Amino acid sequence: MRIVIALGGNAMTSSDGRARPEDQAAAVAAAAEPVADLVVAGHEVLLTHGNGPQVGNLLLKNELAAAVVPPVPLDWCGAQTQATIGALLLSALDAALQRRGSARRTAVLVSRTLVAGDDPGFAEPTKPIGRYLPEDEARLMIEHGQHFVEVPDRGWRRVVASPEPLECLDGPAADTLLAQGYLVVCSGGGGIPTVRHDDGTLHGIEAVIDKDLTAALIATHTRADVLVIATDVDSAVTDWGTSYAKPIGEVTAAEMRSIAHDQGFAAGSMGPKVEAVTRFAEQGDGTGIITSLGRIAQAIEGHLGTRVVRG
Repeated sequence: MRIVIALGGNAMTSSDGRARPEDQAAAVAAAAEPVADLVVAGHEVLLTHGNGPQVGNLLLKNELAAAVVPPVPLDWCGAQTQATIGALLLSALDAALQRRGSARRTAVLVSRTLVAGDDPGFAEPTKPIGRYLPEDEARLMIEHGQHFVEVPDRGWRRVVASPEPLECLDGPAADTLLAQGYLVVCSGGGGIPTVRHDDGTLHGIEAVIDKDLTAALIATHTRADVLVIATDVDSAVTDWGTSYAKPIGEVTAAEMRSIAHDQGFAAGSMGPKVEAVTRFAEQGDGTGIITSLGRIAQAIEGHLGTRVVRG
C-alpha cells in the first residue's frame, strides 16, 4: 500500500515537550522505528510532520536578537524547520532501514503549500505554535501584540494565522521520488505557506498551515491508500474526559461528520485530525486513520484506532 503518515508534534520533542537538540534527535530516532517497519513490510511511505515547538523556538530567537539581526518571517521559519527536522529524519530513517537490512533510502523535500491571500484565516489566528507558557510570561508576549490562548492543564500557547491549504506545490516531485522507491519526507509543518500573485509568481507569506490538513491534501494528490494521523492516543474518543468516554472505531466519513458536529473537537488538538481523515476518506477510496505512533501497523491491519472510510 501507499501510506502517508503525519507525525504529531509529540514525535518531534521529548515526552515533556522540551525541544532541545538532543531531545529532538532522540524523539525522531524513536519515531523512525515503526515507519521503517512499514517500509520493510513492502509499503510505499510518505512522511510529514509537525514543527510547532521548533518554529516557536525560532520566533523566540527572533525576538531576543531583533536589535542585532533582522527577524525572519514565518514562512522562512517553516523552511528552516523543514530542513532541520528533515535532516534528522534522513539520518534516523536511513539508520533504521539499514538495521533491518533494507537498501531503501530517504529523500526530504523542502516544500511549499499554496494558500489564498484573502483567506479569512489571516483575520482570525487559531493555529497553536511554540511552547506552553505560564500566564505571567504569556501576558508579556500579549503586550507585544502576539495572540495567546489558554489550554486547560497545559498553560498558554501562541496562536497564528492558519489559512486553508489549497495545493501541495511540490507534490509532483514527491510522486517522482515515491515512484523511484524512496521513503519521502514532504510538506513538513503543513508546508511553507505560499501565495500566487496575479502575474503567476509565487511568494511566501506570514502564516502556519495545519499539518494534518496538508497531510490530507498530499495523501489525496499522491493517491495514497491510507492516511495515518499519528498522535499520542490510540484513537479519537467521544465524550473525552467524562465517565462516558468511548473510543471511535471504524466509521464512514458521513458518520464522522455527524460525530464531529456533536462533539465539537478542539481546534488546537483533535479537531484538525478528525477533519483531515474525514476529508481524505471523502475524496477517494482510501482509509483515514487516527492512532498512536507505536500502533500504526495494528491500525492499518484494522485492529485498532479510529478508521474513517468513504462508506
